[in-house]
Formats: sequence, C-alpha cells, structure tokens
Amino acid sequence: MPKPVILCVDDERMVLDSLRTQLAAEFGNAYTYEGAEDAEEALEVISELYDEKITLVVIICDWLMPGIKGDELLIRIHQNYPHVIKIMLTGQADRVAIDRAKKQANLHSCLSKPWLESELLETIKSGLSKL
Repeated sequence: MPKPVILCVDDERMVLDSLRTQLAAEFGNAYTYEGAEDAEEALEVISELYDEKITLVVIICDWLMPGIKGDELLIRIHQNYPHVIKIMLTGQADRVAIDRAKKQANLHSCLSKPWLESELLETIKSGLSKL
C-alpha cells in the first residue's frame, strides 16, 4: 500500500527543500513528500497521484506564484478533492485572497513566511486529526 502524500507548492526551490526537510524530520517515512513549483505542476502531480490510487492528505501552498495564485489553486483542488487538508504559507497574500480560500476551499490555516517550524507542524497535525 503506497504511503499518503503531503504536497508542497512554492515557486522557490529553497522553500520546497526546507519544507521537505522539516516534514521528513517530524513525520519520517509515514508520508511521501512531493513538491511542485507552480499550480500547473501541482495539478499534474495530483492527477498522477489519483491515477495511481495514492491518497493526497495535505497540501501546503504558497499564494504568490507565477500564473495561478495559491487561493485559486486551492479552490480548484477543493472542488475535486474536498477532503484534502489545505494550508496556505505566504508572505504576500492579501486578506481578500485568504478569505476567499477559507470560504471556497475550506482553508485549514494560513501561515506567514518566514514560518515557525513548530507552528507549521502543529497546523499539519491539527489538520490530519480531522481526517
């Protein structure tokens, strides 16, 4: 049985690497950690996961990315996969975008960059406890 996936979406490779390192240190091999550098890549990864019958449990998404912004990506994901825990991690999102994601994507939480590792991990755990 394949492990469930936590997907991180950010246009900065350094952020993706940092998130993967922190997640792996906390959760070990309980999950597979995937990364995408923009919304289009994230949608491709999600499609492949579901084609392979692999469960996506959490998505951690930046807001300000080229092309599709994070709130729009999370809304699209929610329409097809409402059970996925959605977390926005950003230094740039405006209040309107955050509110839209809360209402239309069931956003679990919005954390500011730079984030506190402990706050991020607790946010993920609280989201996972709802599954």
